[in-house]
Amino acid sequence: MADIQYNATGRRKSSIAQVFMTPGTGNITVNKKPLSQYFPHETMKMIIQQPLHVAAVSGKYDITVRVTGGGYSGQAAAIRHGISRALVSANSDFRGKLKKEGLLTRDPRVVERKKYGQKGARKRFQFSKR
Repeated sequence: MADIQYNATGRRKSSIAQVFMTPGTGNITVNKKPLSQYFPHETMKMIIQQPLHVAAVSGKYDITVRVTGGGYSGQAAAIRHGISRALVSANSDFRGKLKKEGLLTRDPRVVERKKYGQKGARKRFQFSKR
C-alpha cells in the first residue's frame, strides 16, 4: 500500500513554502537539510513546529519542505502556514484548533514600495528652509 501524502502551500511576505506531509516519525526536512541545520535559531524551530503542537500530532508525520524567497523569518512563517494547511487536509478536525490560534490565516503584510522623491516608503529627505 502506498503512503498517503498531503500537500499544501504556505505564504508569508515574499516566501513560498511547498509542504509535503506523510505519516512517519516526525522528521522535518527543509530544502534537503534537517530542520536544525537550515534554521539554527530555536525561535524559528518553535514557529515551524507550532501547528504540530496545537494539533497534538508531534512525531506522527514526516514533513518535507521546499521553500524559496524572502529571509529566514518569512520562510519560517510560510512553512508554518503550509504545515497548518496540510494538517487540515489530513484531518479536518484540526481546523477549529488551528483557526483559533490564527495559523490558517495568510498574513497579508508585505513591504511597502519606496516612493520617488523620498528616502523610503514613508521617510522623507531632510527638509532645509535655507
